[in-house]
Amino acid sequence: MRTESGRSNRKTLVIVGPTGSGKTGVAIEIALKLGGEVISADSRAIYRGMDIGTAKPSLEEMRGVRHFGIDLVEPGERFTVVDFQEYCRETVADIRARGKLPMVVGGTGLYVDAVIYGYSFTDIVKKTCSDRTEMDSDFVVIGVKWERDELRARLTERANKLFAQGIVDETKRLVKKYGWDNQAMKSNIYPIVWRMINGEISEEEAKALFVFDDWHLAKRQMTWLKRNKKIIWLRLDEIEDYVYNLYR
Repeated sequence: MRTESGRSNRKTLVIVGPTGSGKTGVAIEIALKLGGEVISADSRAIYRGMDIGTAKPSLEEMRGVRHFGIDLVEPGERFTVVDFQEYCRETVADIRARGKLPMVVGGTGLYVDAVIYGYSFTDIVKKTCSDRTEMDSDFVVIGVKWERDELRARLTERANKLFAQGIVDETKRLVKKYGWDNQAMKSNIYPIVWRMINGEISEEEAKALFVFDDWHLAKRQMTWLKRNKKIIWLRLDEIEDYVYNLYR
C-alpha cells in the first residue's frame, strides 16, 4: 500500500477526449478509488450559472469527489489560458500537498497543452507561446476513444438529456441576468435554444442543430488532441483497469 509521501509523488493523471465522450464520469470513478481530485480543463465550465448547457457534473454526479476549475468567473469576465495555467499549477500543488492524486480532465486542448507542455506565453491576445515540443514527464495523458457512430449516438442522447434537465429555463435565466450581448452566451447550446425560445425553430430542430454543432466541436477537439503522440488512447471501458494497474 502506498504511503502518503508515495502518493504525493504520483504523476498527475490527465484524461482528455472529445465532448460527450464520458471523461468526467470515468474520472470520478478513478478518483473515488485512487484518492483523486479533479481539475476541469473546460473553457466553458469556468462560468457561473452555465450549468446544464456546459454539462457540468451535478453534486450528485460528483459523488463527493472534489472538483476545481468550475464556476471560477461570471459570464463575460476575462479568464485567459494563462489564468487557467496558473490556476491549474497552483491547484495541482495544493492537491499533492494533501496527499491526493491530481487529475486534469477536459476537452479544451489549449488549456491542457498549456499545462502539460509548460508553455510560456509571449502574446496572450494572439495566443502565441513558446515552442515546447516535449511533454513534461510528470503527466500521464489518457484519451477517450470512440467510433464515429458511437460518439454521434452519445451526443444525440446528451441533447435529449439537456432539454429534459431544463436547458430552456436556464437559457432564459442567463439572458435575463447577463443579457444576450454577453460574449459567453454566444457559444455552445445557448444561441440555439434562444432561437427556439423566439419561435424561429422547433425543439426537435434545436436538438438536431445542437448535435450538429457538438459533432463538429468533437472533430476539432480530436484534430487538436491527436497532435500529441504521447496520449494513450483507450476505449472508455478500458480506462479504469489501465489506470489502476498504472498507479497501484
